[in-house]
Amino acid sequence: MDQLALLFVLLLGAVVSVPVGDRFGLPAPVLMTLLGIVLAVLEFVPNVDIPPDLILPLLLPPLLYAAVRRTSWRQFAANVRPIFLLAVALVFVTTVCVAAVAHAIVPGLPIAAAVALGALVAPPDPVAATAVAGQLGLPRRLVSILEGEGLFNDVTAIVLYHVAIAAAVSGSFSPWQAGLDLVLSAVVALAVGVGLGWGANRLLDVLGDTTLQIGLTLLVPYASYVLAEEFHGSGVLAVLTTALFLSEYATDPDDVLTRLAGHTFWDIIDTLVTGVAFGLIGLELHNAIRTASGRWGEMLGWAAVIVAVVVVVRLLWLLPATWLTQRLHARQDHLEDIPTNWRETLVMWWAGMRGVASVALALAVPLKTDDGGPFPDRDEIIFIAFGVIMATLVLQGLTLPWLVKRLDVRSDADREKEFEKELAVRAAKAAKQRLREIEAEEDLPEELSEQMLRRAFDIGLRISPDVGEDERREGHDHRVRRLKRVRRIQAEMLSAARHEVVAARSEPGADPEIVDRVLRHLDVRSLK
Repeated sequence: MDQLALLFVLLLGAVVSVPVGDRFGLPAPVLMTLLGIVLAVLEFVPNVDIPPDLILPLLLPPLLYAAVRRTSWRQFAANVRPIFLLAVALVFVTTVCVAAVAHAIVPGLPIAAAVALGALVAPPDPVAATAVAGQLGLPRRLVSILEGEGLFNDVTAIVLYHVAIAAAVSGSFSPWQAGLDLVLSAVVALAVGVGLGWGANRLLDVLGDTTLQIGLTLLVPYASYVLAEEFHGSGVLAVLTTALFLSEYATDPDDVLTRLAGHTFWDIIDTLVTGVAFGLIGLELHNAIRTASGRWGEMLGWAAVIVAVVVVVRLLWLLPATWLTQRLHARQDHLEDIPTNWRETLVMWWAGMRGVASVALALAVPLKTDDGGPFPDRDEIIFIAFGVIMATLVLQGLTLPWLVKRLDVRSDADREKEFEKELAVRAAKAAKQRLREIEAEEDLPEELSEQMLRRAFDIGLRISPDVGEDERREGHDHRVRRLKRVRRIQAEMLSAARHEVVAARSEPGADPEIVDRVLRHLDVRSLK
């Protein structure tokens, strides 16, 4: 098997793992990691030949961009306090604790190298957290916090990692210089993210064509990451800023085709890249196995201790942090999303899985220092890092569904249904208001006016049937049945139309491009 065949196997596994995971109630990223582990121990499977410094630039930008599309800037702003406590403060605390313990138990491990180890195992993976938590029916507020933590903690961890590596390689460290580098990295990233987001937004308007617009959205996160890194900024923060800017300002409510096609496109990219990323995590296990070289007992012991530190520190941090946030939330009436009880806090604790970023940073540890000597305890750092990644990702990922079920943590279905109903009412009212404006401008026949009024009411009713109760209209059940009947008949009519158009594609002299264009119009009409 060569590298290209291996990539195909991972892509196929990414597709198949989704239905298999749904069937057995297991997270798809964890299944892909297990597949990678199985492939890693097979003799005929080659070692992955990807330079470590390319793993983050290749995999992280599209994964971050896809994750940001599911949220909004206002959601981050509303949850800035819990996200800060997790994405910044907890990363610092975890890094310090892991560095202190590793320096104490690993003979001869310098402080700078220990800090590098702490930084690369500190951040929970944004993809693992959202992919796993999103499939378990957790309350939306928990998913929002996990998404925010996962998206922003890489920024803190990667900066700490680079500072520690620089100190270990050069043999010198300046706290003031490190703090200045952190600030400059964030400022450069924000400037690049906003600037590129603004430019991409303008270019989207110029392109006009749906295919070109979606293609541009694939290039933008890579451009943002590379450009920020080129100017010594945080590529992760730049991608997040660009994605948030575009989600806020590049949305045209009337551009139905681009929105539908873009949503499908990014779902595909998210599924494939996530699968490949976690498959690579399993495949890279051979690096950890190779570094053990007969010291299994000793190195497994070190890894087990660091795993315990990472897991326990997160729990000891979350309990008081959640309590403090709840107290401040009650006093100041903030709208932020927070865990409401100890069971939700435990689920958040166990959802702290490590993943893609930790693997890339571990493999990117330099081989030599500036004086030509070997990087101190590089093999030990890589083995311990992979021990933490495998333990948190596989063990916690496989047991998280059981824990959620055991603790009976569920999404607030009534609240979600009520919000959906509220949006349906607002949509129907907006349609009716626009109808009144048109009636004031144009002389509509009474029959047409009544028909359009019913259509406006049906807009809300299709979204949420409960809207009819608020309208207090007679014969609500009859209207619902009539609406369903109309939709069924219309669907059958459109199906017949599509079959006829598809059949015309095989007729002599038919232009396939024109046929596909007409078919797209029918497809969009079918979704209305």
